[in-house]
Amino acid sequence: MKLEEIIKDIKPLDETAMKAARARQDTLTKPRGSLGRLEELSIQLAGMKADPFPSVERKAVIVMAADHGVAHEGVSAYPSDVTAQMVLNFVRGGAAINVLAHQARARVTVVDIGVEADFEPMPGLVRRKVLCGTRNMVQGPALTREEAQQALQVGADVLQEEAAHGLDLVATGDMGIGNTTPSSAITAIMTGLPVARVVGRGTGIDDEGLERKIKVIEQSLAVNQPDPGEALDVLHKVGGLEIAGLAGVMIAAASRRIPIVVDGFISTASAMIAVGLAPGVREYLISSHQSVEIGHQAMLKHLGLKPLLDLNLRLGEGTGSALAFHLIEASTRILREMATFEEAGVSDKES
Repeated sequence: MKLEEIIKDIKPLDETAMKAARARQDTLTKPRGSLGRLEELSIQLAGMKADPFPSVERKAVIVMAADHGVAHEGVSAYPSDVTAQMVLNFVRGGAAINVLAHQARARVTVVDIGVEADFEPMPGLVRRKVLCGTRNMVQGPALTREEAQQALQVGADVLQEEAAHGLDLVATGDMGIGNTTPSSAITAIMTGLPVARVVGRGTGIDDEGLERKIKVIEQSLAVNQPDPGEALDVLHKVGGLEIAGLAGVMIAAASRRIPIVVDGFISTASAMIAVGLAPGVREYLISSHQSVEIGHQAMLKHLGLKPLLDLNLRLGEGTGSALAFHLIEASTRILREMATFEEAGVSDKES
């Protein structure tokens, strides 16, 4: 299904299911509201899934991988070769996301949407390369509009393929050396904040590298003049094939009433693009954690999201989302499995 049609399928949260979930929460054997955000989360999930007893047993992390032309400007502490090397690590099960996803009983799907290397066919790797990395956004648009649209469609297609295997909850993960640079650019453009206010150290660059990164982004914005009111214009001018792919995943997930657990800085940049293209996606987003990247707070404020965790994470891969899976599943199990006052024979608070 084409992205334009998928966007039309996005529905608001189901108020009837939310009302029923809220009513049940108020009858469970606890003081009303005493489980705080877990109660709020279960009600939100009921609305997302249009089910007063939502289940999130079938979980997946979709990790999109791509390279970035702007990495050649020295904006990362690691060489671009690491993107391809880490893709192989994901497929072999040796990365942090593999460990955390396994603990959460979630599958990991790795997608080559734009890595600057060719992979042989192998189990666990979905090869959907749009091109071998973006162009250098300092010199002009990182992607053409058509390439950006193609990458969005790849993400939507991958989500629909995952859903065919059974999917109740999806998390977004990324891999791409240099990708905090386009993510910072997206943040500056769409929030209107100065570049220096939203740029962090990414993989751990020093003070000189940070100053260079700020100047690279400022120059890119001056060269490309992206329109903050048009998400596709922003996406194609400053790029990120994995950013585009994850935005497509989010749009397709929302159209299927599948809650989306947004990881850190890069995934939240994707969420900004997804919501820019399809505002209805916003209601299906759950922010997993507060990233160390300084621009992340501005992103979350822009989207109106409150993260579940704050663990000083800055890895990506979907690691924060995999950790949040435990809280999200806990919220649904409380709603479904906890006894009501009547069922337990426990006296409720006197009215």
